[in-house]
Amino acid sequence: MNILVINAGSSSLKYQLIRMEDETTLCKGICERIGIDGKYSYKTMTGYKVEKEADLFTHKDAFDVILHEMVQGEGHVIDSVNEIAAIGHRVTHGGDKFSHSVLVDEATIDAIANMRDISPLHNPPQAATIRACRTVFGEALPMAAVFDTAFHATMPPKAYTFAIPYKYYEEHGVRRYGFHGTSHRYVSGRMAELLGEMPHRLITCHLGNGSSLAAIKDGKVVDTSMGFTPLDGIIMGTRCGSIDPSIVSYIANLENLHERGMNRLLNNESGLLGVSGVSSDFRDVLEAAENGKERAQLAADMLEYQLVKLIGSYAAALGGVDAILFTGGIGENAMGLREQVMHDLAYLGVTADLAANNSRGEEVRISGADSKVEVWVIPTNEELVIARETVRLAKQAKA
Repeated sequence: MNILVINAGSSSLKYQLIRMEDETTLCKGICERIGIDGKYSYKTMTGYKVEKEADLFTHKDAFDVILHEMVQGEGHVIDSVNEIAAIGHRVTHGGDKFSHSVLVDEATIDAIANMRDISPLHNPPQAATIRACRTVFGEALPMAAVFDTAFHATMPPKAYTFAIPYKYYEEHGVRRYGFHGTSHRYVSGRMAELLGEMPHRLITCHLGNGSSLAAIKDGKVVDTSMGFTPLDGIIMGTRCGSIDPSIVSYIANLENLHERGMNRLLNNESGLLGVSGVSSDFRDVLEAAENGKERAQLAADMLEYQLVKLIGSYAAALGGVDAILFTGGIGENAMGLREQVMHDLAYLGVTADLAANNSRGEEVRISGADSKVEVWVIPTNEELVIARETVRLAKQAKA
């Protein structure tokens, strides 16, 4: 059974075709600058790779290009579109309506699109992409919507409620939702496989251009760092993370910025980029710090400090911690950051295995044999979570 996984943005479309019998990726790539001056990449498990410019005026055009490469191109991996059993779509926000993955129908698409007020940058283009996909592949092909927010739906009210007038939750859904749910779900599940059981008290750290932590008790999320939107939490590539809310109105008045300008400042001009003045990429920030750039060093120190502080607060919320794991582009590759975090968590009984920590992108335990808390690096695989959910729902529909 082959499952096509789609992760769409307003002007991009990432895709991956997975053979589920052995969970092998047959091909993957990305269509970019859709509606502008389109280009796409396509590569297969056998090493074939192509990068081209193309007329990608709409997401439907992107699907047409993908299908051509998969079925008819020089690096084709299937002989017919009929070899695609189902399609799984990553959807950013499920709100209160979707606490689990669902099969797609018109009502589902409408509900996703109608969340534009709480997810204006993600949900509308994702809804449009699902519609385009149904146009290209036909409505008879099963399609699943897998929500980033769904894994966090187990949070109790005391964790997800904001201390503002309660009517804004009741009438407008203003609450903590959390994101990166498919990543937190995959790595926590993989941890359970590696240990033979789910850790009683687990903290997962997804660190990349966007970063979030989750406190997980017996497999269920009890708290997470991102909030109503992905802006909340720890310092990120270009996002500010948690700040005093009064700063927003203060800067808006200072700079005469309205809503769009403030959103751009907080989402696109802040974080590692805003503090370092160098880059949103943590690798560039570290390089600049090594070359004596004080603000770059400050940005790196802020990330490590906030990470340790949040892990400590989640250990308190969980009543202790049995395991901590790192994932995401930074979590899987930033050896120095992981080492410093483990050093600063010595009060929890954490010790480091420095030899094991000297690795990038590998599945490995990096805590010492005498560590009271197991610390792991587990590369994430959000596409596989989406594919598995799609298979499950497609089988249920047939039963």
